[in-house]
Amino acid sequence: MGQKVNPNSIRLLINDRWKSLWFSSANYTENLISDLEIRRMLEKKLRDASLSQIQINRDANKISIDIHSSRPGVIIGRGGQGTEELKRMIAKKIKGNGRIQINIIEVKKPDADANIIGLSVASQMERRIPFRRAIKQAIEKAKNSGVKGIKIVVSGRLNGAEIARSEKASYGTVPLSTFKSDIDYTSVTALTTYGIVGIKVWIYKGEKGVMDIPSKSSNFSKK
Repeated sequence: MGQKVNPNSIRLLINDRWKSLWFSSANYTENLISDLEIRRMLEKKLRDASLSQIQINRDANKISIDIHSSRPGVIIGRGGQGTEELKRMIAKKIKGNGRIQINIIEVKKPDADANIIGLSVASQMERRIPFRRAIKQAIEKAKNSGVKGIKIVVSGRLNGAEIARSEKASYGTVPLSTFKSDIDYTSVTALTTYGIVGIKVWIYKGEKGVMDIPSKSSNFSKK
């Protein structure tokens, strides 16, 4: 039986970085729990905004949240009302009176982003669109966007079957055992009428060189 690891975590500081950039020796546990709660809240609140990733940076008196999305207008709202509402929600999750800054960053190639593809497939399955059609369309769009390989695996009671099963569709190559490979991976769930269906997406974008380890003065704060 193969030993599986998360493609994102095993490549940290090889060709990827952490999604939370801060250091605290005194309040590490509280900040970690706060980060998890903020991510879950934003992912639930902005499920229809095609989120790619959420990066959290903490300083002594400030928390900066970078939200990468292919539909920034949905997050910002009319006159910035959406952003202000997010700030009020986040303020309830963090301790202290630190300043909150939210940066909305547009994803230029949504068809080559694993999380956006996973959310799109999940949304279509929740609307009772056949999963094979949703997967095929996602792979064709990713292929046209220039990726070198993509693999999608769905697991659960597909099409309302009595027994859960898994199905896979792929294009190109996805070399997971090569650390230099730039692999974008995500795992999302679809809440269908027949139960929860798991969706995993791997995207291979080519090889990437080893990243420089960030210096102590960049994006880190110590308390």
